[in-house]
Amino acid sequence: MRVAPALAERISSIDGKAVEESLDEQGYGLIPGLLSGDECADLLSRWSDEGAFRSRIDMARHGYGRGAYSYFAYPLPPPIEQLRTGLYPPLAGIADRWKQAFGEEASFPPDHAEFLEQCHAAGQTRPTPLLLRYRTGGFNRLHQDVYGEQLFPLQAIVMLSEPEADFTGGELVITEQRARMQSRVEIVPLRRGDAAVIAVRERPGRGKRGAVRLAMRHGVSRIRSGERFTLGIIFHDAA
Repeated sequence: MRVAPALAERISSIDGKAVEESLDEQGYGLIPGLLSGDECADLLSRWSDEGAFRSRIDMARHGYGRGAYSYFAYPLPPPIEQLRTGLYPPLAGIADRWKQAFGEEASFPPDHAEFLEQCHAAGQTRPTPLLLRYRTGGFNRLHQDVYGEQLFPLQAIVMLSEPEADFTGGELVITEQRARMQSRVEIVPLRRGDAAVIAVRERPGRGKRGAVRLAMRHGVSRIRSGERFTLGIIFHDAA
């Protein structure tokens, strides 16, 4: 029986250049098989552990859609801490190149702990990794995950359920808005264990006179049947 590589090995083997090129062309970067089936099941099972979370949000109550999500509390479960700290360095390189494309100075530290120090100094001290659950009829309206002035421009979404087996519908949707143009829509193809790297708020696009700002939003289409769980890895903390 073939043993899956350890999570740290899978993270270290990610092709950051391929992720960046896909972000440039499609608006998302796909990381297939980031989590194993057992790791997905372990994270999914934590939903009922209220002590693992700092808060739980009923989306319908706030007009966000229909479903629920829970923010993990510190200390984060080891797999989530490992994903957050391991994914950050290669994504920080992409984030700095984005800033430079906009004519701004590269400023993201290479280590996630250093970036969190900046968040905490700005009063953003609440952890933002979250577990999301949707049942039949559930959906998530288009949105951006901005939690304060300190913002890391990329985030990762990891599918924990298996499409067509655990649920139908429920596609991850991203939209791209360029000034004075209609929005462009992408459906992100995710299987269980796959991760998508997407922009939190905006990303650079190619214009006639250099880089232009593309406003990005993401959401989830309606669940036609079953139950869908995802893990959200956001790198900045919340105020």
